[in-house]
Amino acid sequence: MTNQELPPKTCTIERLVTKAEDVEKVLQGTKTATRRNGRYADIGEIMELQGKKYIVNSVYSQSLGELTDDHAKQEGFKSVEDYKNAILSYHPGMPWHPNMRVWVHEFSLVTE
Repeated sequence: MTNQELPPKTCTIERLVTKAEDVEKVLQGTKTATRRNGRYADIGEIMELQGKKYIVNSVYSQSLGELTDDHAKQEGFKSVEDYKNAILSYHPGMPWHPNMRVWVHEFSLVTE
């Protein structure tokens, strides 16, 4: 998918990874993707965290029911169940619907 095929962004890349524990996971290399309910970045866009730059390699839509343990590992969790529990703890009262769609933003460290 190219940026031209994606709907307009609903937020900015600066808001893509904001929780301190998530920033730490990115810096340690254990988090290489973030799922959001909106589109926060374009492919090729650069996110900066504590002086390190990360490039967005892929942006696509996915349903929560499609999540696998491998996807959870991209998020820095051991399993889908761990990821689900963390997300629900961040958003009290939010239901977890397998057919709910989220935007996946995959990124990697820019090495110069």
